[in-house]
Amino acid sequence: MDNANHNTRAEVILPSKELNKDIDFFTKTIGMQLNEIFPADDPSVAVISGYGLRLRLEKGSNAPASSIKIHIEASNKLNNNKSNLIAPNGCRIELIEINPSLVMPETNHEFVVRRLADQAPWVIGRAGMHYRDLIPSRLGGSIIASHIRIPDGGPVPDMVHYHTVGFQLIFCYKGWVDLVYEDQGKPFRLHQGCCVIQPPEIRHKVLFASDNIEVIEIGVPAEHVTTIDHEMQLPNNIININRKFSGQKFVHHKVEEAKWEKFRLSQFEARDTTISKNTQNVAGVKIARYKGGEDSWTSHESDILFNFVMSGNMILESEGKSSNELAPGDAFVIPPNMKTRYMSCTNDLELLEVSLPGEFKTIVY
Repeated sequence: MDNANHNTRAEVILPSKELNKDIDFFTKTIGMQLNEIFPADDPSVAVISGYGLRLRLEKGSNAPASSIKIHIEASNKLNNNKSNLIAPNGCRIELIEINPSLVMPETNHEFVVRRLADQAPWVIGRAGMHYRDLIPSRLGGSIIASHIRIPDGGPVPDMVHYHTVGFQLIFCYKGWVDLVYEDQGKPFRLHQGCCVIQPPEIRHKVLFASDNIEVIEIGVPAEHVTTIDHEMQLPNNIININRKFSGQKFVHHKVEEAKWEKFRLSQFEARDTTISKNTQNVAGVKIARYKGGEDSWTSHESDILFNFVMSGNMILESEGKSSNELAPGDAFVIPPNMKTRYMSCTNDLELLEVSLPGEFKTIVY
């Protein structure tokens, strides 16, 4: 069926016992319009439309009463009504703000260790990708961290979309993937060790992936809406690499251009992705590698501190907890003010560290 054909339309059937009262409710109270009514001598069917919806009220129908959510601007006169209305036929109308403010849940701090060897089977998610959850509790809904893989490379069945999110990171752990972003020019290849941040509501699309591509995806908060944009074509004809999306700039961190600098833990050095600067300190992302030295006890004052072991091995010692031997694919979260120590680090140890906020204090004991 051709959805572009204007002679093709769909209707939602609602029952009606008193057609005139239902018509009055949907037209006068809700603000929809009457399109059709028949038969003329004793009407039993009325078709009403509005808010992108077409309703068919049928007298004597056995269809369920159903419920309708109407997304409206804060200034809409419907807001003068109660937030939930009930039509004479029992249909419930729920009024929802069309662009609500993003709610950032308070973090439920928790010490988390997630081992790849202990992990349950991968779950098949959006666009056929395989997911494993790196923070099952989501720290009270404040963050989601996913290890994502696509076993078979090739074109990715993705659509132009965006996320209503506070912060989102895509880090390429293995392989490569082709991406395209709004206002950022032509599609590009994200290679192993590189990353991007997807600022709030930037349109983007995954195009092509290598065999056995693996990425780490971080989203804040854990529950956020993904919206398909059926109108925008990417790449679009605007290039504005300095554009800010809710105060954040798009970042494509390239490993070959990075410089290794001092890290907050003295036995490591790190490359800064510039994400803290470009998110106005909402979050920071650094790749740390072991260089040797004293393994000191430390604590931190970051709200969230997430780590993913990319290569090598280490032992994580934590105050009041059992020691944890960690290997590639393992992840851990250290809550603020907990004393920890990274021990028995191998020379090839590399960690992906994500913090919220980007800059925070580390205390050495």
